[in-house]
Amino acid sequence: MTFILGLTGSIGMGKSTTAAMFRARGIPVHDSDEAVHRLYRGAAAPLVEEAFPGTTTDGAVDRAKLGAQVIGHPERMARLEKIIHPLVRADRDALLEEARRSGAALMVFDIPLLYETGAEKDCDAVLVVTASPEIQRERVLARPGMTPERFAMIHVKQLPDAEKRRRADFIVDTGRGLAETEAQIDAIIANIMARTSERRD
Repeated sequence: MTFILGLTGSIGMGKSTTAAMFRARGIPVHDSDEAVHRLYRGAAAPLVEEAFPGTTTDGAVDRAKLGAQVIGHPERMARLEKIIHPLVRADRDALLEEARRSGAALMVFDIPLLYETGAEKDCDAVLVVTASPEIQRERVLARPGMTPERFAMIHVKQLPDAEKRRRADFIVDTGRGLAETEAQIDAIIANIMARTSERRD
């Protein structure tokens, strides 16, 4: 039985770095954002073009063209999500099946909007990455093309960090440096492995 750990956190909290640490330990990770990028170059492209004509270039979704059609239009965004979410879920299920066949004791579902989309129901436990508001803001505004206005727009769409932490099974504070983050992850992995061992006994 593969234990499914949901990984989430608000923008700039260190989720991608944390996911990479799990991968470095040989734990399979399904990255929802990466899956969307891949699907936009494959199975999703004709479906998106059909729903939003003129949004693909050379058989792949052009994110700028798509954004121009859906951003600021909640009904269009909902239509896009109805196309993309089932494809991402199928992609994730395929990787989970592969992990189960290989005997993986643990798999991570890296989902930015995990609580916002109700995906916690698909997980055995949820890990939330966090950091101070000051560190979060500094990290986000250092990203290319990011502005305070864009950060505020993204931030308001996400469940507050305090609420995520309240609902989490595990919390990793990424503001204490990489070594401390790795130590926290190793402790969580040990905890989960002990749980899965108890399940098998």
